[in-house]
Amino acid sequence: MVTLDVRPQLLDALSALRERVAAARFPLPLPGAPRARTNRDELLAQLDDYLVPRLRAPEAPLLAVVGGSTGAGKSTLVNSLVGQQVSEAGVLRPTTRTPVLVCHPEDQHWFSGMRVLPQLTRVWVRRREGEGADGVGPDGERLLRVETADTLPRGLALLDAPDIDSLVADNRVLAAELICAADVWVMVTTASRYADAVPWHLLRTAKEHDATLVTVLDRVPHQVVGEVSRQYGALLTKAGLGDVPRFTVPELPESAGGGGLLPATAVEPLRVWLEHRVQEPSSRKQAIERTAYGVLASLNARMPELAAAVAAQYAAALRLTSAVDDAYECEHARVRERLQAGAALAGDALKRWRAYPLDCGPGELLDAIAESLEALLLCAVTAADERIDNAWRREPAAQAPGLLHHGRRAETALYEDDDSPEHRIGVAVRRWRRELEEHAEDEVRALDRADKSALPDAEVVAALLATALLGGRRARTAGETLAERIGAHGALRLRDRGGRLLTDYLDKVLGAERERRLAPLDALDVNPEPQAELIAALSVLQKER
Repeated sequence: MVTLDVRPQLLDALSALRERVAAARFPLPLPGAPRARTNRDELLAQLDDYLVPRLRAPEAPLLAVVGGSTGAGKSTLVNSLVGQQVSEAGVLRPTTRTPVLVCHPEDQHWFSGMRVLPQLTRVWVRRREGEGADGVGPDGERLLRVETADTLPRGLALLDAPDIDSLVADNRVLAAELICAADVWVMVTTASRYADAVPWHLLRTAKEHDATLVTVLDRVPHQVVGEVSRQYGALLTKAGLGDVPRFTVPELPESAGGGGLLPATAVEPLRVWLEHRVQEPSSRKQAIERTAYGVLASLNARMPELAAAVAAQYAAALRLTSAVDDAYECEHARVRERLQAGAALAGDALKRWRAYPLDCGPGELLDAIAESLEALLLCAVTAADERIDNAWRREPAAQAPGLLHHGRRAETALYEDDDSPEHRIGVAVRRWRRELEEHAEDEVRALDRADKSALPDAEVVAALLATALLGGRRARTAGETLAERIGAHGALRLRDRGGRLLTDYLDKVLGAERERRLAPLDALDVNPEPQAELIAALSVLQKER
């Protein structure tokens, strides 16, 4: 009887760890992100499909997953071990697309529910109506075909997985997930492909996780069986897998004929080995405990690796954010300096001021000054974005979709007419102008003059105020004229209010554009909490162990 550690505290710690792993995200395209995503998915598959179900039901049948490369003969091997054709085998590759699980009829209940492989929909017939040849159901769900055979001993289930090097990406992903669900990994290769990289990646993974592993060298010609077996054994030994049970299946007419069954003698050693794992309590205990505790032990390296990848994501996000902050802070300071120097009173605005009041009315002057302020702010935003793009192009993380502008012209073309930087800044400047005019009207109404007809025109006061605020030394006479119209104290009070209003709008405009630039990055929700949570969850699990 298997005696795994199934204390509720351990299962709770594993569940908490599983949630932390599932929450880990790697959206930024850093060099290590693809590996981190793969590691996360493999770890989730092992937790969901194997470790937690096994700890909760240690008495469940031992599951041996048969995996390998295209054309390695996995389906033929499974059929031959069962003694009947339960999985399609043929010369067309890839043949196995819908995974097939075979168990004794009395063990069927263990696999009819969602105890293992909960993401796969069970199919109880050879081909359900609506099931595609690619192993996908009518609603797009992934399928697992379950067969029963009384030729298998109770307590043993075989799973024929898709090719680990399938041309179909989903099949490769599913094959890796299924292998992670195994108590015993049965890795199948051939005499012509035993040195290929893909099966060796899985063999090394099994070694890293200390899984119960067995290898099958299939389709070995009789005349070279000794030499090929010796070379394959040497490779296993070099990889630290010399103690892994190894079985050789000779090349037979049935291997290539598509019949799907080999003579019983060809697979008898492997069948005996598997049956012994099931029927001999100590062997079963050793096989299951080794894989289960191997996965647990592997967390000591895998969790910190995930946490480091999360930390790298956050560090990259900080660098991207810092580039945005630096660019907008620099442009903010530059705009303030230019406004204080009177840079807004230039071009058409300066021409209008020089023509005022003889050849230019206050409304025209205000229009020109507002347009000049709008251009100054747009120039600042454009310069900030160019600085950001230059900094971000040196960051691999900035290649995430939607982060780089790729130039102002291309960026502007992507906006709708009502959502361009020009439009947003134009709206803000018009609001600034309206509020400035309201301040001028308030000041004029507050004047204590008996002759109301002698009150200055509020539009004239607003035009003089805007010129004095934005014109620098060129507009010194605007301030003097304003004081003459509403008095020195009124002019000082109005200029203070107008200065605060200008500063407020400057902060709002540049702050809003900064937030818009950061919005795609913020939407990725890259933060430091997952790193600490992963390490904390591992620490709790280690204490429970």
